[in-house]
Amino acid sequence: MTEVRIARWSGDDLDLLRQLNTHEVREHTGGPETDEQVVARHERYVRGPGPRSGYLYTVVLPGGEKAGSVGYWAREWHGEQVYEMGWAILPAYQGRGLATAAVRAAIAEAAACGDRRAAHAYPSVDNPASNAVCRKAGFTLLGETEFDYPPGQLMRSNDWRVGLTG
Repeated sequence: MTEVRIARWSGDDLDLLRQLNTHEVREHTGGPETDEQVVARHERYVRGPGPRSGYLYTVVLPGGEKAGSVGYWAREWHGEQVYEMGWAILPAYQGRGLATAAVRAAIAEAAACGDRRAAHAYPSVDNPASNAVCRKAGFTLLGETEFDYPPGQLMRSNDWRVGLTG
């Protein structure tokens, strides 16, 4: 199993967020944002849970290198209060199982909150890597759906669900 730890997002992580803001990393999530949008996102991540933010973490390798991000945030989905999950791994670290390990760690954190029965992820149907992460991390595919991401733009996604209780 790939060894990673996740660490709460901090003020020191703006550079990581800028590194993740490339076409290669954001190809399936609306493309790169402006630097102004990245700074605003970073500030929301640092503040922690609240409107338009949630629990965000850096993906940290045993040597201390930051390889990406993972997180979850509250949302309502089909009348149920759930967590939505998302992640991104820097291209130099992709293909090593880091995203799967980080998502599993984030699932454990979300389950420890004890306030939601499930978490969902909505990767694009055209994103085989993120769909594989869902499968390997223990999510169940519920089917395709139209998902509003980025806000105001409908994306054809898969709806993956993982239980957070027992």
